[in-house]
Amino acid sequence: MKRLGLDEVWWLVAPQNPLKPEAGMAVLSQRLKQAAATAHHPRIRVLDLETPLGTRYTADTITALQARYPRTTFVWLMGADNLAQIRHWKNWRSIFKSVAIAVFARPTYCQNALAGLAAKRFAQARIAPPGQRLSRLDPPAWIFLPVKLDPSSATAIRSREGASSIR
Repeated sequence: MKRLGLDEVWWLVAPQNPLKPEAGMAVLSQRLKQAAATAHHPRIRVLDLETPLGTRYTADTITALQARYPRTTFVWLMGADNLAQIRHWKNWRSIFKSVAIAVFARPTYCQNALAGLAAKRFAQARIAPPGQRLSRLDPPAWIFLPVKLDPSSATAIRSREGASSIR
């Protein structure tokens, strides 16, 4: 939040990622609890907004949030793994055109993400770190943030937390 000059972070837990199979996916209530337990910060709000908004895709969720909160400036946060495959998302170009985006480095994904279609298509809109001005720029605007790389996947984190809660 400090690095990007954000007031708070809304961690949106999706009911179901359209690009992932439902098999093996924990139920939404469990994923919300796990995210809240991981957040550990008073200005990180873990939310299920797609259910009440009636949205399923990121582009639609952003549009609905901007309509519902017209005086709020949103910055979309995602990992390099998502930038690497965002071209498969519904209306992915509209995401770049409607909201500033901060992409966080992820082990093994950085090179593919930065060489991918989205990074190339919006290369002129990329800004250099540190990123405090990102929220003040008109989209498209995005930043790639090198951060301490943690190789843990969400699946591995959930697995560890599930194992520790059984003991």
